[in-house]
Amino acid sequence: MVFFSKKTESSGMKPEINIGLVGHVDHGKTSLAYALTKKWTDTHSEEMKRGITIRLGYADVTFYYCEKCRRYGNTQKCASCFGDAKPVRTVSFVDAPGHETLMATVLSGAALMDGALLLISADEKCPQPQTAEHLKALDIVGIKNIIIVQNKIDLVPQERSLESYREIKNFVKGTVAESAPVIPVSAINNVNIDLLIEEIQRTMPTPERDTSKKPKFYVARSFDVNRPGAPVKELKGGVLGGSLIQGIIKVGGEIEIKPGVKVNDKWSPIKTKVVEIFQAGVSDEAAPGGLVALQTELDPSLTRGDSMTGSVAGLELPENIDQISIRITFFDHIIGIEGAKKVEPIKQGDVLMMTVAIAKTVGIVTSAGKTAVLKLKIPVCAEKGDKVAISKQVSGRWHLVGWGEIV
Repeated sequence: MVFFSKKTESSGMKPEINIGLVGHVDHGKTSLAYALTKKWTDTHSEEMKRGITIRLGYADVTFYYCEKCRRYGNTQKCASCFGDAKPVRTVSFVDAPGHETLMATVLSGAALMDGALLLISADEKCPQPQTAEHLKALDIVGIKNIIIVQNKIDLVPQERSLESYREIKNFVKGTVAESAPVIPVSAINNVNIDLLIEEIQRTMPTPERDTSKKPKFYVARSFDVNRPGAPVKELKGGVLGGSLIQGIIKVGGEIEIKPGVKVNDKWSPIKTKVVEIFQAGVSDEAAPGGLVALQTELDPSLTRGDSMTGSVAGLELPENIDQISIRITFFDHIIGIEGAKKVEPIKQGDVLMMTVAIAKTVGIVTSAGKTAVLKLKIPVCAEKGDKVAISKQVSGRWHLVGWGEIV
């Protein structure tokens, strides 16, 4: 067991990688995020009230390594010898909701992830509906660096832990997570968190980033940071939170945001200037990897309450499209429903929910078939070759039924 300080020290290193926490509701994702970072990611009032993660939560942490004890931790002082440990890497964690009706948010978060921790609770039979759904989401967006975290081992006897392990291995057989390591932990008691950090360091290298391309920034949250009643002269522009996928964004630089704003039934891109950047503290520029907040010159009313979530910001972005052609691959059965209910073929007039990178939109099928054409309610900033996750309403809830590629 490792004992952690109440606050994770800041090393000044910029985050290099985004790691998602996914899994069934109440399997301990937010508790694990706290054990790793000492920050609660449930900060939205409705999340606090309901006790579940509704929107994507974020937290950064620096990992340290003690050469004397040969162990990893998340504090500058080694938990074994209390000597100084060396900072090795700063990472960002994305806490995705587990409730089935929030699957589209998970898919949005997966677009920001370089790797994922799939949480599975030892005190429940595996798989639970959203466990299977989240694993499919990781597969759709191409995330291969996965660690399975067997949580809540403190709540079950050894026999159940071993049975749970066998259930996990059977569940992931034949999936993208078949060879993923399984780390047993108790997030709430900080058991084996050091071993989990070691496994993250071993299996989730920082990917190569292309900073020569034009910047592309996925907006996962948006905020108005002004206090009610603040004087006009002290008002600050809207804040965009998310991750830079490619390129560099600098303070003072201009960016374009798509799909933008709706004016007279037409969506128009908007341009603004970046006045401040927050990435591991205040910075002059944002680089790919980790989570970033961009303070802009936007009217804060445009960014209030996550109203720009799903947008893409940057330069020379793809055009907005309000009609989309998708080559569809359906799953054998509907994900997230008990049993093996088959996916019915789509037909003209069907309403589908699609997640394209960070954007979520609803479309009406105007032409069915292996390649379907849909008219979108909200346009997306996308291009040919982009992957699309497809959900359909079944028994009043959205469930994953397949994925596609824009053609």
